[in-house]
Amino acid sequence: MSATIIDGKAYAAGLRGRVAGAVADLSRDGVVPGLAVVLAGSDPASQIYVRNKARQTVEVGMESFEHLLPATASEAEVLALVARLNADPAVDGILVQLPLPAQIDSQKVIEAIDPGKDVDGFHPINAGRLMTGVPGFVSCTPLGCLLLIRSVRPDLAGLDAVVIGRSNIVGKPMAQLLLGQSCTVTVAHSRTRDLEAVCRRADILVAAVGRPDMVRGDWIKPGAIVIDVGINRVPNPQAGEGKTRVVGDVAFAEAAAVAGAITPVPGGVGPMTIACLLRNTLQAACQRRGLPMPALDAA
Repeated sequence: MSATIIDGKAYAAGLRGRVAGAVADLSRDGVVPGLAVVLAGSDPASQIYVRNKARQTVEVGMESFEHLLPATASEAEVLALVARLNADPAVDGILVQLPLPAQIDSQKVIEAIDPGKDVDGFHPINAGRLMTGVPGFVSCTPLGCLLLIRSVRPDLAGLDAVVIGRSNIVGKPMAQLLLGQSCTVTVAHSRTRDLEAVCRRADILVAAVGRPDMVRGDWIKPGAIVIDVGINRVPNPQAGEGKTRVVGDVAFAEAAAVAGAITPVPGGVGPMTIACLLRNTLQAACQRRGLPMPALDAA
């Protein structure tokens, strides 16, 4: 048996294209959605990620507002910037790049963002909306995972789903999204007893733990949909001394021999995160103006 490879890169490109089409329609009526990104510090990975977000924002026809602060920025400075962005009519979405420097309380900053501009979906109000089944903004990575799952199986009702990981960013919202699709959901974590057995009953398995190749092929139920959220750098001696390669949380070759469908790393979930951020920004722009949200999520 050989699994279908779920091409997140291709799906994300299609989603960005649909967002661009909707933005072009809005622009003809004088509406240009705007996304503001706040980065404090000089973390190289965050800098690259912010540059990619800005580039893709402009590519779909939106306005990109970058606010780059030094690592020494105070909590008061960040909160004051967030307050200005909340009040700025040109800004529809606000994203504060995490992690923030140690002197800044990340949760306080997240809670300061206007929930109507919280396109990352981290504000407690949006998290609560997701839990209670009320429309709001959904965290971008789990939203992308759900879109990829539904691209290979549109109707998920009644399936057993296991989410490995309980973070506020991925694990918990992922579980809520799958509950919303009428799955029976188990959230597993580092203290779950007999994790392998729990995983083997999953029709849908989402791995988001940050441990390279942790999920082995014999953990997978034959025919299951496997979504690998992990991005881990490991040594790659074949490429030379000190070189690394990126792997997921799932031992890909082993799992692909058993699963029905699986996301690769890289090229699976990763590209979906920014595409869903742009989708959420479009949603924010429409909501703020009382406009209907275009249908974007078809495969």
